Amino acid sequence: MLPGVPGAFDGPSGLPGSSGPTATTEADPAEVGAVHTSYAPDRDGDPDPGEIVWTWVPFEEYDGRGKDRPVLVVAREDAGTLLAVQLSSKRHDRDREWVAIGVGPWDRAGRESWVDLDRVLRVHEDGMRREACALDRPRFDVVVRRLRERYGWS
Repeated sequence: MLPGVPGAFDGPSGLPGSSGPTATTEADPAEVGAVHTSYAPDRDGDPDPGEIVWTWVPFEEYDGRGKDRPVLVVAREDAGTLLAVQLSSKRHDRDREWVAIGVGPWDRAGRESWVDLDRVLRVHEDGMRREACALDRPRFDVVVRRLRERYGWS
């Protein structure tokens, strides 16, 4: 683990989504093609649009480090992968690239969370560590509306 960064690891950790063909990666929203967001949570242990799941997320420096963190799944791609946006408990009140979604069972400490619109992630079903919960429809719709405005998704 990295000193002072809870849940952060130096190099591939063996956690789902951290390496290999099921690694969580950043997706370029301009190059993913047609994206059809949907709300389809299903407590079946698999990641579904509308759910918050935990996976390995690489740091933006792309130096091999990353962190196990919650992400909100917003769409399923034709190839079977999923598009997601990461959550953070760090305050982003005045940052337009972040959407406040409040508190929920994905954060055991009960902290407020924000969703990062600026970074879209590609998650593989086998790259998910655990399914946390479904985000309620009204909060999901706010996030998706902002993603549609930003990237032209449907």
